[in-house]
Amino acid sequence: MNRNEIIDKCVEHKHALIFAAGIATALIGKKIIESKTVKDAATKGMATVMSAKKDAEECFQDMKDNAEDMVVDAHDEDKKEIYIESKD
Repeated sequence: MNRNEIIDKCVEHKHALIFAAGIATALIGKKIIESKTVKDAATKGMATVMSAKKDAEECFQDMKDNAEDMVVDAHDEDKKEIYIESKD
């Protein structure tokens, strides 16, 4: 069989070859996903994401607290101005 005949046979049975390639990909993918290296990398990645989330939440809470303090201070200043104007 020469090269052209092999290619012609493959084209005739392309659906069977695609199916076989899908099964092979699934088996190889399963082996890769179950490997210790991938699990370790996923664990480290998840820990990094969770740490970043915690840091972002703390930063957001600090910003929220600062904004609330500014609002309270602004209301206090307004009350002082109103009290001074009403006294005069």
